[in-house]
Amino acid sequence: MKLIRFETNGKHYTGILDHDQIRVDEQVFHLNDVKILPPCVPSKAVCVGLNYSDHAREMKLTLPKEPVVFLKPPTTVIAHNESIIYPKMSNRVDYECELAVIIKKAAKNISQEEARDYILGYTCANDVTARDLQKPDGQWSICKSFDTFLPLGPVIETDLDPQHLEIKTYVNGVLKQHSHTKNLIFDVYYLVSYISQVMTLLPGDVILTGTPSGIGPVVKGDEVVIEIENIGILTNTIQ
Repeated sequence: MKLIRFETNGKHYTGILDHDQIRVDEQVFHLNDVKILPPCVPSKAVCVGLNYSDHAREMKLTLPKEPVVFLKPPTTVIAHNESIIYPKMSNRVDYECELAVIIKKAAKNISQEEARDYILGYTCANDVTARDLQKPDGQWSICKSFDTFLPLGPVIETDLDPQHLEIKTYVNGVLKQHSHTKNLIFDVYYLVSYISQVMTLLPGDVILTGTPSGIGPVVKGDEVVIEIENIGILTNTIQ
């Protein structure tokens, strides 16, 4: 089931997307007639770095023994078809395609076996990064946290196996990243459990599971497309 948040006539709704129709109770809306919103409203986005071995090698970093965790504020979140704003402070902004996990209910100190019950579903994410600001920023807070630096969407898919999904990035139609979630160092259920030992995960919170190799820069005017198997396509332009 594909859940979608949208706006029409000044009102916000969550419905079930079926091809180009959205059902909300007894009402039916056409996808082309509404504005797509971010698929959730998180209190925080918990991100995992270096979770694909090929990306760690690309960054010339040692494989982590435990997840490398950092946060993005909710002000980074934008929707499908919204613009990523290139910050004046940066001279290099990179795309990073990621599978995002959306939390269904409050989770604290849960096991890996329990994790599935706390997941609402999955969506596409772009962990946009001001790469030239990353090395001076030991905790990555600045380089990851500019407004618009977390496109999410367009839908939450509630019924899929997160362990075997093809994931791709295209920039202006050219394939830049291509991998599978089977290559994750720490899988989805381990991450949900691990993070819940540290902080309470709330409904709507997002966990980003890491990016594969092939990261690279974008410039103003570029179109970035994140495509994840059985979820959909997330498109944003750089402004």
